[in-house]
Amino acid sequence: MTALVDRLDGLLFFPVTPCDDRERLNLDAFRQHVREGVAAGCGAVFACCGTGEFPSLGLDDYAACVAAAVEESAGRVPVVAGTGYGTALASRFSAAAEAAGADGLLALPPYLVQADQDGLRRHYEALADTTGLPVILYQRDNAIFEPDTVVALARHPRIAGFKDGYGDLDLLQRIISAVRSASAELLYFNGLPTAEMSALPYRGLGITRYSSAVFCFVPTVAMTFHKALVSGDDIMVDRLIDEFFRPLVELRRQGAGYAVSLVKAGVRLRGLDVGPVRAPLGEPAPEHVKRLGELIERALEVIEGS
Repeated sequence: MTALVDRLDGLLFFPVTPCDDRERLNLDAFRQHVREGVAAGCGAVFACCGTGEFPSLGLDDYAACVAAAVEESAGRVPVVAGTGYGTALASRFSAAAEAAGADGLLALPPYLVQADQDGLRRHYEALADTTGLPVILYQRDNAIFEPDTVVALARHPRIAGFKDGYGDLDLLQRIISAVRSASAELLYFNGLPTAEMSALPYRGLGITRYSSAVFCFVPTVAMTFHKALVSGDDIMVDRLIDEFFRPLVELRRQGAGYAVSLVKAGVRLRGLDVGPVRAPLGEPAPEHVKRLGELIERALEVIEGS
């Protein structure tokens, strides 16, 4: 676990999972996507997670993608794989990721249940018990943790991190304080959609690690924003928020599933054919794809003129 904790830094890359028009995995395109992301300077590759359409992947395609991500990263950055569903099935995905050479796991919320805190604790402890890999908890949707639950989970020898996709900063501060007061340690991540929009308040909590969907299709913009954030260049942070990220979020709100489908559209716009999103997601409207292209060009103009 120490090896992952020591290496997991910088901007986190959550690649899309390419497919053809019949939703069959395009592993060659996935390999290229990962290679380009690593070359662009990501701090880690998170394969087969939310942006990678984890719920739409069978176990064989999942294992093939994780293995390919490990091969293409070639040890330059760690590879973390998504895992999820109920405890039994999550353990099968976790085992496949471990066999494929992943460095860690991102534990997505359990499937279709509203669990109490004891149930959440038992689920994630059981998941961590079945793997030799470090596990990062992902708070969102139906997996919302109270501070005492996180403290208990932080004591597990293989639970290493906490990714927040919920956005309640009061709750998150109480979690951080409780874990610190218990002399436990976790790495914390901002996992909100288009995390750049919330990067400044999260930085106030000491959290500068975040997943960037924008990195998938315009890594130079994502890296410029990240560099400005960690260096304190708030003028550039504000300018990119005003001229790119806020309009992007407004565009994302125009359709269901756009947090994934717009990302895939952006990758296609930038020249890599990653195919459509898989069912049940749908493609963005053509006028929204056109607007995305305009926003990308504007963002590039901002960083080129800086």
